[in-house]
Amino acid sequence: MTARMDKRFAELKAEGRPALVTYFMGGDPDYETSLGIMKALPEAGADVIELGMPFSDPMADGPAIQRAGQRALKGGQTLKKTLQLAEEFRKTDDRTPIVMMGYYNPIYIYGVDRFLDDALAAGIDGLIVVDLPPEMDDELCIPALRKGINFIRLATPTTDDRRLPAVLRNTSGFVYYVSMNGITGSTLPDPSVVSGAVRRIKNHTALPVCVGFGVKTAEHAKLIGAAADGVVVGTAIVNQIATSLTKDGKASPDTVQSVATLVRGLSTGTRSARLVAAE
Repeated sequence: MTARMDKRFAELKAEGRPALVTYFMGGDPDYETSLGIMKALPEAGADVIELGMPFSDPMADGPAIQRAGQRALKGGQTLKKTLQLAEEFRKTDDRTPIVMMGYYNPIYIYGVDRFLDDALAAGIDGLIVVDLPPEMDDELCIPALRKGINFIRLATPTTDDRRLPAVLRNTSGFVYYVSMNGITGSTLPDPSVVSGAVRRIKNHTALPVCVGFGVKTAEHAKLIGAAADGVVVGTAIVNQIATSLTKDGKASPDTVQSVATLVRGLSTGTRSARLVAAE
């Protein structure tokens, strides 16, 4: 499975541009609409898909993603259904890497071995589990790597050079650099500070470094993409879904298309990013 991720980043490196990594919450606002969104992402320019696993207590997420998780859970979304989304997506797309992102509790309840087997069968390439530190690698990280599923770790501005080797030790696929301290959906950090942080991480690893938290527009994507191997966008997409809904919180005829339009714009930003770096 890891081959799909490695191949995608190798292709992008050859093109000389960063990846656009797009996050959405599985099951938001309902199963069918979120499947439609997932299928629309690659055509709109997404290079890697982050598939959110809804959870009732998402402590690292900002209000927008918390509300998306609540909408999904209210609509009956489960971890099993989130895996089904990936399985359905794989029927028409076997190239785009899928990373499941969320918290350990639903996976623990589902059963780690069962989850990893089902994730592999569904075509999942990687996991981001935000509340499992390196000290708990035996819980999920090591079993995932043994199955051939990437385990992607978060590095933050507070991850210093002493801590970084521990964070990177069993990381694969790419490193997710959270460009600020705090919750998702905050303001865009200073691109020059991000550039320095990416260089520092790259001194410790050959893995691609993708930067997220705060990227909302094509211009943001262009600025961050000038230094990073990938730009992660989540809150802006989740907000776009929310604003497209009807007054009673249901999907509208425009929901999928409005997300695709946003992602096309973001893709334009990332595809021009290396032009900035070369100037």
